[in-house]
Amino acid sequence: MRLDIPLPCFFRGVPFAEAVRTVRQCGYDAIETYNWKDLDPAEVQDVLDETGIEFLSMCTSEFRMTDPAFRQEWLEGLEESCQAAVQMRVSRLITQVGPDTGAPRKDQHAAIVDTLLEARKILERYGVTIMLEPLNTYVNHPGYYLTSSAEAFDIIRTVDHPLVKIVFDIYHQQIMEGNIIPNITNNLDCIAHLHAAGHPGRNELQFGENDYKVIFQAVEKAGYNGYCGLEYKPLLDPLESMRLAREIYG
Repeated sequence: MRLDIPLPCFFRGVPFAEAVRTVRQCGYDAIETYNWKDLDPAEVQDVLDETGIEFLSMCTSEFRMTDPAFRQEWLEGLEESCQAAVQMRVSRLITQVGPDTGAPRKDQHAAIVDTLLEARKILERYGVTIMLEPLNTYVNHPGYYLTSSAEAFDIIRTVDHPLVKIVFDIYHQQIMEGNIIPNITNNLDCIAHLHAAGHPGRNELQFGENDYKVIFQAVEKAGYNGYCGLEYKPLLDPLESMRLAREIYG
């Protein structure tokens, strides 16, 4: 397992190419971002060629999947996001499922599944993986629908497609349910990517209640060989925070 850098967490207001070069100088080989619409695909390709950095993921442009009324809008957003991903050599998109609409949960669950079933042909056309993200509602995302990793895994197994997976954010799931190691290691077939932050505070891993050394060792032993994004707000100088993360957990 390797660590990667979500650029908006460490480089607020810094141009994309400059941030990528700094990540490379700090010894990392992969990055993520969220909003892709302000990026110039040609500039992205140039700096990726220059640095050898892998561009792991960015977000879809639409996030409402719990309400069937927004399904077509979400699918159109997926199409444009996949087009941008291919232009910028990104193989994965992160999406959220949207708010709890107040409808019966079984209906909202079914709406997510049905949307993903329709999404498969788009994902296959571009070869891009979509990753659902369960979030916490206690601290950061009140009103969000998908908080349970068990429900997320059930959705993935129902859709049953290799391009439909989960990004398992350890910070969010520590808040909502704990039981982090078994929930990851018993469901690696559904997980394409990890995120991490210390809780409480969403800061450096070493400042929270989780022992990330133990978590990462267990996840690696179980066979996970992907990346974990350091999706936190640094309390330290960002470059020092990145250096220490590699020293402690890299």
